[in-house]
Amino acid sequence: MAGAKETPRQRMIGMMYLVLTALLALQVSNQILQKFVLINDGMERTSRNYISKNEFTVNSIKATVEEQGNNPRDVPKVAASQEVRNATKEIFTYLEELKQELIVQANAKNEEGNFINAALKNTEVPGNMFANNGKGEELKEKLNAYPTQISNIMKGIGINDLTFQPIARDAKDIELFANDREARNKSFVNLNFVKSPVGAVIALISQYQNEVLNIESEALGVITSSIGSFYFKADILEGKIAAVSNVVAAGTKFQGDMFIASASSSAAPTMTLGGRSVPVENGFGKVEFTVPPAGSYDDKGLSRQLLKGEIITNVGGEDQVIPVEYEYFVAQPIIKVSSEVVQQLYADCANELMIEVPALGNTYSPEFAISNGQSIKGNKPGQVTVIPGASGKVTIGVSSGGNKIGDVAFDIKPVPAPTIRALGGNGQQLDLSQAQALNTLNGLKVVALPEPTFARTMSKDSNFDVTGGELILLRSEVPRATVPIGSGMRSLLESARPGDDIVIRVTQVTRTNFRGNKINSEQREIIRIPIK
Repeated sequence: MAGAKETPRQRMIGMMYLVLTALLALQVSNQILQKFVLINDGMERTSRNYISKNEFTVNSIKATVEEQGNNPRDVPKVAASQEVRNATKEIFTYLEELKQELIVQANAKNEEGNFINAALKNTEVPGNMFANNGKGEELKEKLNAYPTQISNIMKGIGINDLTFQPIARDAKDIELFANDREARNKSFVNLNFVKSPVGAVIALISQYQNEVLNIESEALGVITSSIGSFYFKADILEGKIAAVSNVVAAGTKFQGDMFIASASSSAAPTMTLGGRSVPVENGFGKVEFTVPPAGSYDDKGLSRQLLKGEIITNVGGEDQVIPVEYEYFVAQPIIKVSSEVVQQLYADCANELMIEVPALGNTYSPEFAISNGQSIKGNKPGQVTVIPGASGKVTIGVSSGGNKIGDVAFDIKPVPAPTIRALGGNGQQLDLSQAQALNTLNGLKVVALPEPTFARTMSKDSNFDVTGGELILLRSEVPRATVPIGSGMRSLLESARPGDDIVIRVTQVTRTNFRGNKINSEQREIIRIPIK
């Protein structure tokens, strides 16, 4: 963005601005629009890192000038760096307030602070707010005044060759749209806000914040490089850790920079954290470790942790030990189980589950330990088939990457008894309220039908057969003949007369489970069929 050669970071930010602006000018799909929330989150994280870095640079400029004896040529640069920081803070705050005003007007967040997809697609609110109510022109004026303001501050300390392009530009001033018939005549407001969805405009405002912070970073970098030789002052030193986030989920990696507040490329400090050595690159310690689960969590699902370490560096010819402490919070990972029968698992059946830990994201590499049961690993991460024991509870221990996440327990539910039914030779269920003709009983079958819910959710385990019992020919309540179920009933029918009864007495059913194993169980039922 400046007159000097752009860094890769600056070129990336400029390209991101063009991509965002191009997407705003096109009719993009709903699916793409919903991704703007993720883009916005990334840019807001970048802004936070920028602010931390720029504030550190301002303090470093002040300390450097003091360490060099407050050279009269460098003293004004301290005030100039703070003036740059104040100007940036003012425009950044203005943009943040504008973003929040848009979110409020569009009702883009629910009571829990989460974005609402339907509201993010709204294109009326941005148009009214920025075009009809004049916020867009006001924004353009403030955005373009900022680079000029920074250039003037730099000129005040003798740096005259640093200039910046305007941030808010019309379509004709952007190479991507200069030859586009539909877009090239659009103003800054029409290009970016008219018929643009709320989600995209939120991301665009965050991008403007990145642009502002990038200009500030470049200006502060030029000021730093213009100061005389660097001297390391030993009177006040402070150890710092700059983390990507101080709230992390158990099982994910903690990442950040551990450094001296006035770090120098000429220094060669050694660093330790929790007794372990920390690798140092260009004066910065690279902190990375897998966060184990905490022993306990508060009512918000967080556990406070404290990192303690040391930085040892040479000051004035002597090694000085600088203690470092950093507070962070471990977020309790929530285990999510999906299944048709998630409250209770059926005994000795293949209960198919999907066990997820959303907080771990792509780092989730699950392992399961089963108590009072067995398991079969599925084809996808989180898929597992659990075969519980006969009764009690089954406990599933969930780990990821060798780190224990937690346990989930389920009651073991017995397999529901099937319903015994008598079917005629035509395969239809007999109406036992009426007497049956002898010819309808040829091919009589006695079947065991699974409970409907069990049959639907556990189809591999719901195959039942009647394997024990007998058929009795009853005349005047006196047994005349008896045959085992399944052996045929021709002899009974040959001896039967109108007014007799066929009594089905079931004593045992057998279930074939998902492995093909036969499981016998006692079941007592009597069915009486009158003959006409």
